[in-house]
Amino acid sequence: MAGKFCITKGKDGKDYFVLKAGNGEVILQSQGYSSASGCENGIESVRTNSQDESKFECREAKDGRTYFVLKANNGQEIGRSQMYKTDSGCKNGMASVAKNAIDATVVDER
Repeated sequence: MAGKFCITKGKDGKDYFVLKAGNGEVILQSQGYSSASGCENGIESVRTNSQDESKFECREAKDGRTYFVLKANNGQEIGRSQMYKTDSGCKNGMASVAKNAIDATVVDER
């Protein structure tokens, strides 16, 4: 199964998206967007920037687990991952975003 971007409306009234892998697991979640067009632009930015390894940044949380962020050309964070127990899990997550984002369908669940 192919990946998919799911757009939802948050309790704060903002639009959010998550990228799910073919198995349904969330591999990237976005910031909140004040407009539908901003959210759609964010999805396109993930498609583009996820193909450039240098746009991913692996980070360590206070509890020692790792996660990654995906950044746009301007350095702004587009999305972040779940927490991983190992660095290799984090790297696999980045590869999964790159693989799934490029041709993922968009599902509007607002």
